[in-house]
Amino acid sequence: MIEDLFFLEKQTYKKSFIHDLDARVKIIVAFAAIVAMVAVPYSPLVFPVALVFLVFLLLLWGLSRLSPIVYLQRLAVILPFGLFIILVQVFVQNPYYEVFTPILDLPLGIHVYAESIEFAGILLLKFLVSVSFIILLSSTTRMQDLLEGAGRMGLPAEFTLTLGMMIRYLFVFGYMYRKINESLATRCFQASDSRLPYRYRLRTLAFTIGTLFIRSYEQGERTYLAMLCRGYGRESHLYIRNKPLFRSDRIFLVGGLFVVIATPVLLFVHSLHIL
Repeated sequence: MIEDLFFLEKQTYKKSFIHDLDARVKIIVAFAAIVAMVAVPYSPLVFPVALVFLVFLLLLWGLSRLSPIVYLQRLAVILPFGLFIILVQVFVQNPYYEVFTPILDLPLGIHVYAESIEFAGILLLKFLVSVSFIILLSSTTRMQDLLEGAGRMGLPAEFTLTLGMMIRYLFVFGYMYRKINESLATRCFQASDSRLPYRYRLRTLAFTIGTLFIRSYEQGERTYLAMLCRGYGRESHLYIRNKPLFRSDRIFLVGGLFVVIATPVLLFVHSLHIL
């Protein structure tokens, strides 16, 4: 997981049109897409809206010049958390339907309903679109830029200071973990090596975790003392300089919001005309 953290942050330092956009613009467009997708009623209207959003996402991902493997790797990590909840829906009579058609009978009185399968598909699309825009945002925007962008948009100073320190020392913690791992590797220790006694492996891992926490605590104490020496106090806050939006940022913001807002509205109006 720590190595994945360094890998993901490395992707944000690449150069592309999407990478160079202001963080505020990307935050607004990404969260607007998520809100619009969630706001679409649980009906077949979700399918065309999700299709347009995914095409829009593919276009943005292509402009970012990132490998599709990066997206698939991150999606594979996140997908299991929502997939279990989505799969359970095929056995549940949810309140969005009045009539249920069983298509499969299982032991213990469990039934699979056609309407529940449709609902699970709708839920999967909502989840997929929302997570995909978060992946795009985090893969093309540095953590510090995300923090500064949120601060410029009005995030309270207390939150920016706390999150700023967390982001900075998350990587310090990562480097400590990497050094300890390298030390164990030079001593030919592998936690998964079945040739080593189980108790020895367990004891070594316990010592390693303890050492990691002790080093983190000591680093935190040194950092806090250094901050006090530099005037840190109750009124301290993270300095965020003013940054104007360039013309390309404004054009992308208007275009992105138009796609995100107009798509569900136009498709909803079109479905009313059909009815």
